[in-house]
Amino acid sequence: MRRVTILRHLPRTRMERTRKHVVRCLLLAGGLCLAVFVLMTIICGGDGRSLPSARLSAGAEAHPAEGVSGTFSIVAVDPNTGVCGAAVASKYPAVGKVVPYVRAGVGAFCTQHWHNPKWGEHALDLLAKGHLPEQVLAELLRDDPQRDKRQLAIIDMSGRAANRNPANADPSGVWWGAASGRYYACQGNTLVGCDVVFAMARAYEQTQGSLADRLMAALVAGDQAGGDHRGRLAAGIRVARKGVEGCWLELYVDKSDDAVTELAQKYAALEHEAKGP
Repeated sequence: MRRVTILRHLPRTRMERTRKHVVRCLLLAGGLCLAVFVLMTIICGGDGRSLPSARLSAGAEAHPAEGVSGTFSIVAVDPNTGVCGAAVASKYPAVGKVVPYVRAGVGAFCTQHWHNPKWGEHALDLLAKGHLPEQVLAELLRDDPQRDKRQLAIIDMSGRAANRNPANADPSGVWWGAASGRYYACQGNTLVGCDVVFAMARAYEQTQGSLADRLMAALVAGDQAGGDHRGRLAAGIRVARKGVEGCWLELYVDKSDDAVTELAQKYAALEHEAKGP
């Protein structure tokens, strides 16, 4: 079961708005009973329940700030095939080249919300040396003066995943959060609501096909659920496989009024082994 944990560091008035917003989201995603149960979780603390097999951590409305890129992404691995990958969409141009990082036989990593591209290969180096995903994130954030603003996700080839939400979130959107499930983790900030992450998780879990197919399905689902409330200017997908140096598959839309749709069209037209039958 997916365990829902709502962060409780927001001011009372903002928390009241958060309660109402989460209930509205969960009415759509999980039904009235689930919404009531999660509302009790927000008020009293404890665990709620939602979609199978993943944990959700969430934040809510915050003040706008300069230098923030609204982004939603997913990292995933398939231990049976040895394939790993990541997909991302954002208002930030060329996001597919600065947020997701993948390495064959190692795993996948995303850095977003005050992202730091220098961490991409370094995170995978640490993972390759045997560090657990949680240890990698802790090492990256240990001496980082902006650690309270980072959103990170990482997964190794065993399917162990870790997320970090910004403790001091300041996007202009309504919602930010992350979910980790069986062999995947998805996350986002400056989103229209929790439906985005719920939709991504559901699409990844329910889609049949290759890992690349499932990544694309998750990205499209997040986009259709509203994604970044300011629009999606860029999108990208990267997939790695043992025996292939660098990315096995990489596909980008660096600037478009409808980046995820354009990326999905490119993917559909592509002939590549990474795609399912």
